[in-house]
Amino acid sequence: MACRLLEHAHMALVLATFEPRLVTDDGSIYRARVCGRERSDRLWEGWVEFVPDDGSPVLRTGRETTQPNLRDLEYWATGLTAVYLEGALARTLSGPPQRRGAELLEMPAYEEPAADHAILDPYSVYAKGEHLLRQQLHALSAWHLRNIVRAYDLVSRGDVALETLTEAELVGLIVSAVRGRV
Repeated sequence: MACRLLEHAHMALVLATFEPRLVTDDGSIYRARVCGRERSDRLWEGWVEFVPDDGSPVLRTGRETTQPNLRDLEYWATGLTAVYLEGALARTLSGPPQRRGAELLEMPAYEEPAADHAILDPYSVYAKGEHLLRQQLHALSAWHLRNIVRAYDLVSRGDVALETLTEAELVGLIVSAVRGRV
């Protein structure tokens, strides 16, 4: 992975590029890169773009993180694992298309992330092991955990006041709901 700092206020930046490339079930090959930008509220948001080797359109995730500054966003990017990137690519491929033709690889293809969505599929991670699901969930913010609960309808609306639950309680709720449905 290579990281580099670029100073361009409010302009989207490529913060990290990952090796090795990701290969999908159909044999498509993608290079993952983390992009980010400073928002009008001075917070930084980050997303992942997937650049296909065959020159087809670049794919992007929704916002994966919000950080207080560029340094923290770059630090977040350095902690992404291959498993995380594989899951982000799977979510992107299974969601509504968010595509645009690839231009220069040094610049992000988009100026912002795709619309908000659940950051990981708890069922696909659970299939690899409950411990892995717990580990990945504990790495997420309460905001991301609530999005997962809502996106996968893990509780009936009104049954639980999600905004009052701690991150640990949200992780337990997600794991229990997924275990009960598998």
